[in-house]
Amino acid sequence: MIILTIFIALNLYGLIIMYLDKRKARLQQWRISEGHLWIVALIGGAIGILLGMRLFRHKTKHATFKYGVPAIIALQAILYFYWYV
Repeated sequence: MIILTIFIALNLYGLIIMYLDKRKARLQQWRISEGHLWIVALIGGAIGILLGMRLFRHKTKHATFKYGVPAIIALQAILYFYWYV
C-alpha cells in the first residue's frame, strides 16, 4: 500500500511539474530543468511526465523525451514484473 501511494504521488508530481514548466515557458520565466524532469521520471514518475507531455503538449518535439520517457515506462514495467510477479 505504501509503494502504491508513493507511485501515485510521484506521478502526480510529474504531471504537475510538466504543467508548471509549460506555464513558465509561455510566460518566459525561469524553467524547471530537464535534469529534474528526468530524475522524476527515473524514480517512478514517468507516467505522470508522459501524461503531462500529452495533455499540455510540452516537450513533445524533443526526441529524448518523446522516446526516452516511454522507454523508462517500459523498463520500469519489466522490472516491476520481474521483482513482484
